[in-house]
Amino acid sequence: MKRAWLHPFTWAVIVETNRQLCLPKAALHQPTRDGYEPTRRLWETTHRTEITLAEATDLCRRCHRLAPFCNFNGNTFVAVIRKVIATLPLPPEKTALLRSLAGHIVAGTATPEEQHDFGALLDRLSLPPAA
Repeated sequence: MKRAWLHPFTWAVIVETNRQLCLPKAALHQPTRDGYEPTRRLWETTHRTEITLAEATDLCRRCHRLAPFCNFNGNTFVAVIRKVIATLPLPPEKTALLRSLAGHIVAGTATPEEQHDFGALLDRLSLPPAA
């Protein structure tokens, strides 16, 4: 099912999410020279489009890999996809499983089995149409 899953997450929200993640650890919150602009362009041209939840997860993974910030790139984009999944009208155990699997995919630590399980779980979801 295609939706504009990431529409609420403007680039300003992404930057602020990263800033908030850096703050408690006193980590440098700063854009990288090589990754920031390509990531910003990719995000801004894609985040409002209707895509599948798997595609939204992959976009977050790609943005993490481009490393737009000096610190906490993975945490930033994992936080975004987890917020998206938290809005789904699902039982808590299914939501937790989806959040965990999506987080591993975005972070780049998902095993092939986890990637398969994520896809299979998404295939079985029956969600109401977007409002």
